[in-house]
Amino acid sequence: MRRDTPVGIRLGLQHRAATNLQRHVFRAARRFAVLVLADLASFGVMRLVVRAVRVQAILGEQIATDVHAAIPPGILNGWQYAVALFVGLLVTGNYARADRRRDARRLFLGCALATALPLWMTVWGRGLEPVLLQYGVTTVLVWLGLVAERKTIDRIAVRVLAPWRDAAATLFVGPAAECRAAIESRRFAPGGEYRPIGFVDAHLSPAGDALGHIDDFPTVLQQSGAEAVVVCGHLQNGRFREVVDAALAAECQLLSVPRTIEIAGVQPNLVWQQGQPLIVLTAPGLKGWQLLLKRVFDIVGSALGLVVTAPLIALIAGAIKLDSAGPVFFRQERIGTGGRRFRVWKFRTMRDGASDAAHRELIRKMLNGQEAAAGHGNGDGKPVYKLVNDDRVTRVGRWLRRTSLDEIPQLYNVVRGEMSLVGPRPPLGYELEAYDHWQFDRLKVLPGITGLWQVSGRNLLTYRQMCELDLEYVRRWSLWLDFKILVKTIPAVVFNSGRAA
Repeated sequence: MRRDTPVGIRLGLQHRAATNLQRHVFRAARRFAVLVLADLASFGVMRLVVRAVRVQAILGEQIATDVHAAIPPGILNGWQYAVALFVGLLVTGNYARADRRRDARRLFLGCALATALPLWMTVWGRGLEPVLLQYGVTTVLVWLGLVAERKTIDRIAVRVLAPWRDAAATLFVGPAAECRAAIESRRFAPGGEYRPIGFVDAHLSPAGDALGHIDDFPTVLQQSGAEAVVVCGHLQNGRFREVVDAALAAECQLLSVPRTIEIAGVQPNLVWQQGQPLIVLTAPGLKGWQLLLKRVFDIVGSALGLVVTAPLIALIAGAIKLDSAGPVFFRQERIGTGGRRFRVWKFRTMRDGASDAAHRELIRKMLNGQEAAAGHGNGDGKPVYKLVNDDRVTRVGRWLRRTSLDEIPQLYNVVRGEMSLVGPRPPLGYELEAYDHWQFDRLKVLPGITGLWQVSGRNLLTYRQMCELDLEYVRRWSLWLDFKILVKTIPAVVFNSGRAA
């Protein structure tokens, strides 16, 4: 497939998506780890200073006596307060990105919560008034240390750690003047989380310093290696939708200089960068911890499934060998996440030697009126057909297809990470060539053995309805939804529901 075709460009963006997602997750994990370690170090330094003042009286005996009364030994017990501090900062959102992690008011709330946790039981033993004094002094001391630490981290990052090396490569799109103004603003100054690499001009005649015209935005995005996209100024709704679609397909962080957003399926969230507002645009789908949780669920479920179905697999394998000559398993090339090709495993249901080429030839003959079959289209004149009474199917194969037991070997694809227990069905290559732009969102997640449309009518649905249900699954995903679909799959298979008569 040529890379400069619409399908090639779209698949190139989705290939890029995995790399961008990994980089975003790595940055988030690194930021979280650095902040946690720095916070604990800040608390440790503050604890040493208090001990030096209180025990060693480095500021004099009177001050040591006053500090001893306000912060008696035990109030800053090492690991207990460290755990409370971590919980308090985590609950109040002090490990978020951008300006939230250095917000002094938010840090104070975290310190106040952290100090309240270990002091709660002390109220009943020492009374309210002395505990309130300890609470106030401890909270202020820890808070001052954290504020100084967070500001120090930012300064070190700017002067020592070459932040541009790890900042997200950022592509701007919009009218040239608005893009230049955004690039020069404090939001994207050195030391931040984003590194400008250029802009795409929305004017009819692009500026000389632009990387290209907005008509070529998907191509420029793919070639630039951008990990974040910033929309500047006003774009027509159609243009804005195309930019959003391409950026989210590549799993880029999508931001906008504040403007009105009215696009279905896009969720705006306001964040602050260097004291100025930015809007983060996200599309519903699986991100970060959701992907990890789903993968753990798939590994456990598929491993258990292979163990439970092992006797059935052996019986089916014996029946296939007795019914017709040839291998037990059949492998077919399908399209997975981001357009990656893989081979799906099935029990062989056709005579040995039957091929996809023969299937396509049968489709061609059928379209010429030479053979009867049932089919359904995608609503755009690009049908995907399911042949009925195909004489290439063996006797055992008909039973396997009717019960969907031919798909049990796909548990092995799940173990390999090529498929999921639940998800959109993996399309064939010729189906992908006929995709409209909205259908590519089916490739955002791992394809599944079963899915929402399989338990919602199966072959009684049109092709377009199947695709729409797959997209609804991507947007609504939860572990509970996966579980419900798996449970509903059992009666759908046992009672053969949802199949055309």
